[in-house]
Amino acid sequence: MIIVSGASGALGGAVVERLLDRVAPEGIGVSVRDPEKAAELAARGVRVRRGDFADATSLEHAFEGASRILLVSANSTGESAVRLHRTAIDAAAKSGAERVVYTSHMGAHPSSAFSPMPDHAATESALRESGVPFTVLRNGFYASSAVMLLNAALRTGELAVPQDGPVSWTAHADLAEAAAIALAEDRLDGVTPALTASEAVDMEGVAAIASELTGREIRRVVVSADDYRAGLLAHGVPEHAADMLVGLFTASRQGDFAEVDPTLAALLGRPPVPLRDVVRAALG
Repeated sequence: MIIVSGASGALGGAVVERLLDRVAPEGIGVSVRDPEKAAELAARGVRVRRGDFADATSLEHAFEGASRILLVSANSTGESAVRLHRTAIDAAAKSGAERVVYTSHMGAHPSSAFSPMPDHAATESALRESGVPFTVLRNGFYASSAVMLLNAALRTGELAVPQDGPVSWTAHADLAEAAAIALAEDRLDGVTPALTASEAVDMEGVAAIASELTGREIRRVVVSADDYRAGLLAHGVPEHAADMLVGLFTASRQGDFAEVDPTLAALLGRPPVPLRDVVRAALG
């Protein structure tokens, strides 16, 4: 049985849908913190069990009978995230799964300025130490983040963020399909190359795409990191989240997310969805 953690989230839920194109429902299980949120999957024949990365006993039950397990990275950062991931890896190893697949990031590195990246690097190390065959999906930067960064610009006409660098914005749907392939087929082993879209776009390019699609000018304005952070805090963004966003621009400026690799396109058998299409869909 293939088990998907975090199946009530955006990425995990999309992975299950792509798996259902390849595997019968009775061959899929999901591990979710709140089984009620996966009631629709249960109605379709998918096994639904409670599994919480903070509760090893629940994971052992959720992972029971697993042949392959997808660990979707936790929605937290720092030591807390790494601890949750280690608990999940230990439970996966105890389950006897033949392979553990983990959703990492193209920028995973212990010294990255973007705070989730050291967590991914530490989790990758934990997988290597676990002794379980694994696949690390080095996912491209979610294109939905570019849409999030555009929200204020669509109101003000200015994309006012710190100096940046090109980012390989990659669609959730494409990464979900790649994860489904990794779970259902023997095509990926160990740490993958960066799974990215076919182009890297900086904030100037993001503003140009938004201008084209909305039919009105969205200007790219460079602000200092300190001013950007202060503006986020003034609008109620928590301090840790503001620091994380500032770190995103620092890391992109250092080239951490600029790589473009053909692996995702080869895996999908088609070109990845371009950022322009993701933005167009978000704009409705």
